[in-house]
Amino acid sequence: MDSSTLSRIGLAGLAVMGQNLALNIAEKGFPISVYNRTTSKVDETVDRAHREGSLPLTGQYSPREFVLSLQRPRSVIILVKAGNPVDQTIAALSDHMEPGDCIIDGGNEWYENTERRIQQISNKGILYLGMGVSGGEEGARNGPSLMPGGSYQAYSNIQDILMKVAAQVEDGPCVTYIGEGGAGNFVKMVHNGIEYGDMQLISEAYDVLKHVGGLSNSELADIFAEWNSGELESFLVEITADIFKVKDDIGDGYLVDKILDKTGMKGTGKWTVQQAAELSVAAPTIAASLDCRYLSGLKEERENASAVLKEAGLNEEAGFVKSGIDKKRLIDDVRQALYASKICSYAQGMNLLRAKSDEKGWNLNLGELARIWKGGCIIRAVFLDRIKKAYQRNPNLASLIVDPEFAKEMVQRQGAWRRVVGLAISAGISTPGMCASLAYFDTYRRARLPANLVQAQRDLFGAHTYERLDRPGAFHTEWTKIARQSGTGVAALN
Repeated sequence: MDSSTLSRIGLAGLAVMGQNLALNIAEKGFPISVYNRTTSKVDETVDRAHREGSLPLTGQYSPREFVLSLQRPRSVIILVKAGNPVDQTIAALSDHMEPGDCIIDGGNEWYENTERRIQQISNKGILYLGMGVSGGEEGARNGPSLMPGGSYQAYSNIQDILMKVAAQVEDGPCVTYIGEGGAGNFVKMVHNGIEYGDMQLISEAYDVLKHVGGLSNSELADIFAEWNSGELESFLVEITADIFKVKDDIGDGYLVDKILDKTGMKGTGKWTVQQAAELSVAAPTIAASLDCRYLSGLKEERENASAVLKEAGLNEEAGFVKSGIDKKRLIDDVRQALYASKICSYAQGMNLLRAKSDEKGWNLNLGELARIWKGGCIIRAVFLDRIKKAYQRNPNLASLIVDPEFAKEMVQRQGAWRRVVGLAISAGISTPGMCASLAYFDTYRRARLPANLVQAQRDLFGAHTYERLDRPGAFHTEWTKIARQSGTGVAALN
């Protein structure tokens, strides 16, 4: 092949995401070669490229032909299932690659796997990027949010492609070089954790409006559509409005009411919560959303519990659809509670990113991460622009909660937030995400917590020592001995 017919970039792995991303790249004017182990997928992609406007896409049928069809230094994006398939694909392709060539893994990979592969493949002189891709099939085709981390040289080689392929917002394309090693994968993982929190909070807002407010699906569709034109404007709120409009095509009523209440998951939410625990970062809203997914899976147990507790005298309808509830006020309160809860969830995600960045020396730019999430990705939302500005005002911001703008908003909304959580609790409706966010806010804003008592207990039973407010040093006290000597302690109560 002479160099004029070589492709600018290659993509291996033509499931939904890979196929759509390949067509996106071709549509932006970059000649691309595609490869898949199952050859029918190659034919299907070539056919689609032809139908969608004779796009510059060519299919290849062996790893060798595929690699040799690319301009040097070669860049290959792989989009296969995380784990072992990635290692197999790297092995098959790298046999035909040369020093200076680059592999970009676009899957949801555990960041340490990416760091291991960077090391392994560097022996052959091959560069590596772990690139988070968010936005589902729609994003992949029309403009995703891209989070590449690893070799900066590898990023530079394809920066012009990524800039064009990514979603475009008013302050630039939704892509930036994230940082060294597995930084791109880690950032995508936390993005997914925040997404878990967002979805949980929206489902709680729906639950309260439906069961306390007695709202119909068509009213819910209107409310979410209205919310989507204000401060809550976001992809998830927009699609929620659409979901409430869809009638059941094989029965009466609305489709949403016929869906089994068991949530699936791929693992990124779980990893986020595990990492938060490892780094001693509180992420209660994200953890609550994960717990809810686990509990949703216990459908039969929940149905049984419902029956057993009813038998024991629990009134299922306690407080539901209270007569005389002010619907308009409830709707506005829930909107404010959802917004305030979201701020806490994003604050937790950002603090987790900062903690990891400090540990690994990644030097993550939190404002820039908020910016690249403004378009293309699942958590895209208008208020990410405000998060970006908060970190621009103060790159060392301890938490979004103490940014002056967000602080004002939290204070303005806390009344509504407390009313919603209180109402839900008295009505027996679980709002673990909103409760976790509120507890996070209430714990973080208090200058003094009851942790002094916990420290005293730890010192009493384990001689763990404690510090004092009024002087430096570590102290230990013979609590039980002194208490019993004074006659007012444990013994005096017996």
